[in-house]
Amino acid sequence: MMNFNRCCVLTLLLACTGNNGIKAAERPNILFIFSDDQNYNTLSCYPESPDWVQTPHIDSLAEQGVRFERTYLGAWCMPSRASFLTGRLQHGVQSMRMVGKYPGSEYDPEQCRFWPSVLKGNGYHTAHIGKWHTGIDTGNGRDWDHQIVWNRPAHPDNAGNYFYDQIVTFNGKDRRVEGYSTDNYTDWAIDYIEGENRDLEKPWYLWLCYGAIHGPTTPAERHDGELKGKESDVPADIFGPWPDKPQYLEKTSSWQEGPDGKAYRQKKKLKKSNFNTNTAGQGYQDWVQQYNECVMAIDEGVGRVIETLRHTGQLENTLIVYAADQGFALGQHGMNNKVAPYDAAVASPLIVSHPATLPKGKVCSHPVNAPDVVRFFCTTAGVEVPWRTDGRDIRPLLTDPENAKWDRPMIMTHTGRRYGSDTDSQPDTEALYQVGNIPWYVLLRDGKYKYVRYLVEGEVEELYDLEADPEELSNLAIEEASLPLLGVLRQKAVDELRRTHAGFVDTMPQTAAMKKGG
Repeated sequence: MMNFNRCCVLTLLLACTGNNGIKAAERPNILFIFSDDQNYNTLSCYPESPDWVQTPHIDSLAEQGVRFERTYLGAWCMPSRASFLTGRLQHGVQSMRMVGKYPGSEYDPEQCRFWPSVLKGNGYHTAHIGKWHTGIDTGNGRDWDHQIVWNRPAHPDNAGNYFYDQIVTFNGKDRRVEGYSTDNYTDWAIDYIEGENRDLEKPWYLWLCYGAIHGPTTPAERHDGELKGKESDVPADIFGPWPDKPQYLEKTSSWQEGPDGKAYRQKKKLKKSNFNTNTAGQGYQDWVQQYNECVMAIDEGVGRVIETLRHTGQLENTLIVYAADQGFALGQHGMNNKVAPYDAAVASPLIVSHPATLPKGKVCSHPVNAPDVVRFFCTTAGVEVPWRTDGRDIRPLLTDPENAKWDRPMIMTHTGRRYGSDTDSQPDTEALYQVGNIPWYVLLRDGKYKYVRYLVEGEVEELYDLEADPEELSNLAIEEASLPLLGVLRQKAVDELRRTHAGFVDTMPQTAAMKKGG
């Protein structure tokens, strides 16, 4: 067994420097924990969570760091990960495309470079463990020194096995693995943190990607039924109607009122490729309980990983970030899905903890996106990415979360299954609605306001005051008094699209208000 305290001393004594002149002694390890389809109200550190939700280990990260109220990292699994690998929004990820049987995908590594390779080339040991969903090529050896991944694009027939019986690639070699995936990923992460398969004289970056809570949402056997009988508030608009919102909500409606007045999952025919399902006819409360039971193994895993960092002497020198690819609506706006630009469906939890450099127990009200987080990682590691990225410098939000003077809007785009230059022109109807029957859109957050513009001719825009209306029930965009503000936010969205080199910025179809001269 290796002497890990000695390992930490060696790391602290290293004299080599990174691109920005930061000594290795000042370059922390980076642990990025990533969950899948996780609504922020499944974490008890978020005040929106039911009082019976308990996630003590993830909460401890919030107590030791900064929690963001809202974060917009991607509309669905693949583009969120693509943004985290490249530092660009979906429309800037060049050459990435879906091919073959879902979720088959590919990219040109010369056009679509992943920033962990920059860490790898500048003194970091890089590792990725868990779900991989961004091209058959996982970048093993090029971007990652060590990799244990469930490569869904390479094995589409195994792509629904989120929790058991996975085909896992161990540094390029496949084998079928038994056991509960959340626990497996945690075990492999602990092995790595304890020194297996890594250079002990280098700081490290580990991206730990859990497959939970993604459907078929399956709690660990030890947690199955543990929350039975716990009830949460039913969203006010679970049954609709949605007269001031976009037309697609009628197609994404997933809940119906039973004879007892309670909400039940609509009995729809499901596609074989749709893994985002719960049992047709399942009661709302039962579904929310099941969903939260699936979180419990993640929280236990986070606790085990933190304890491993502590007993190996690495906790103080490790930046820990907890996030999810996007959220998942649990009845809000009638939905049982992700992708849509409402906070319940798309907003992710985000917690950043590094007590050595960041304040403790603080909350940031300013939203960030995936490229912002990538830029923060690179700045922390002392490296510069040699290609254009879309991230803003969010260090002021982390050093003084509650008092930072911040007036920079945040943007996120959803362009279905298309990336990069393939998004430059307006798609046909099939491509426009290909992911979850939800059309392409541009989402802008500016202070307390959220603005959404759909790339659908004549569709209504959406504008919400999230302080006054956090459930996004009242669309201000239809009100005449809001037209001046709507115009300001519309232009800010265009400016951000230009800043991030969106090819479609000059060809976006007119909205309903624009057609009326608003």
